[in-house]
Amino acid sequence: MLTMPVAVVSFAALASLSTAHAGEGDWLVRARVIGVMPSDDAGSVEPAFPGGTVSVDDAWVPELDFTYFVTDRLGLELILATSPHDISGEGDLAALGTVADTMALPPTLTLQYHFNPAGKLRPYAGVGLNYTMFYNEDASSSLENAIGDTSISLDDSFGLALQAGVDVDLNETWFLNADVKYIDINTTAKLNTGGSINTVDVDLDPVVAGIGIGRRF
Repeated sequence: MLTMPVAVVSFAALASLSTAHAGEGDWLVRARVIGVMPSDDAGSVEPAFPGGTVSVDDAWVPELDFTYFVTDRLGLELILATSPHDISGEGDLAALGTVADTMALPPTLTLQYHFNPAGKLRPYAGVGLNYTMFYNEDASSSLENAIGDTSISLDDSFGLALQAGVDVDLNETWFLNADVKYIDINTTAKLNTGGSINTVDVDLDPVVAGIGIGRRF
């Protein structure tokens, strides 16, 4: 049984343990390592390769995000990252291996609901919008050896984003984070070979999963 002085000291120590939860007007900054894993569904490369299609490879990259709390439970999160992706030939184009590569810049804004804002374990869910820009698109040597010098461009994409995650306190300032998102990304790739144009529609729709660390400000 605790003596009165020990009980008082123990209670005071427990009371002094604050969590890293954020309140209205606070900011959270997180750094994550994320896997961008397209669940791609592509059409045929038309008109020259009706039996050929493409797939988009996964990428693992660092990511930074910022969350501003509108209320204790509602937060706005801006997600910033860029990822490199190889594009591989499939079907009649499979023998070419990688046919192109590109960089994707998909800034995403979500509105989050935090279910347990005062706890040490704080799950949340979010919904928002994504705008993906593609840049540094290049045709591979295997593709150009097969069909000639080719320039490639991918249309930008605007779509829905869904999110779920959890923050887990390390101390009153720092916390661990795990997060998963589904992002609706659709694009059309245009291949220009000496003025001859081929196109392919690609639904990337990646799952983006990440783990990292965050800080409350």
